[in-house]
Amino acid sequence: MANVTTHEELIVRMDFDRFPKRFTCKGEDVSPRVRIDGMTQPFLAILLEDHDAPERPFVHWVIWNVPARGEIPENISKVERPPELEGAVQGSTTGGEIGYEGPCPPRGQIHRYELKVYGYDAPLDLQPGATRAELLKALDGRYSEYGETVALFGR
Repeated sequence: MANVTTHEELIVRMDFDRFPKRFTCKGEDVSPRVRIDGMTQPFLAILLEDHDAPERPFVHWVIWNVPARGEIPENISKVERPPELEGAVQGSTTGGEIGYEGPCPPRGQIHRYELKVYGYDAPLDLQPGATRAELLKALDGRYSEYGETVALFGR
């Protein structure tokens, strides 16, 4: 019989279902506020992914070891260890950037952006700049809470 892991559901929300320009390559390119309900674990990780991009997924944000909280403020610094979230570490986007890289689909296209939140019990031992794949490998079998939300953006 296979091992089955269940995950408690988190309620994850942004303040929109279509990205305002401010949070995209056409605006200020700052990270949006993320609200999370149901966290019981002490740490969380966030991924923002575009599965409509030719390079699937195109990863727009990788951050982990965030102390659990009900809200991640907007405009998190684009540095390896953002001062707004003590203890948090950021990884590399598909574009090679550290920190949040806003949605920027080709002209004439609307893409779906999935923001995923994982809750887990102890800090992950990953170096700054780690990739989505490295984060998911480190989370494998470790996270017990999960939630996601989706927003669109087109140019």
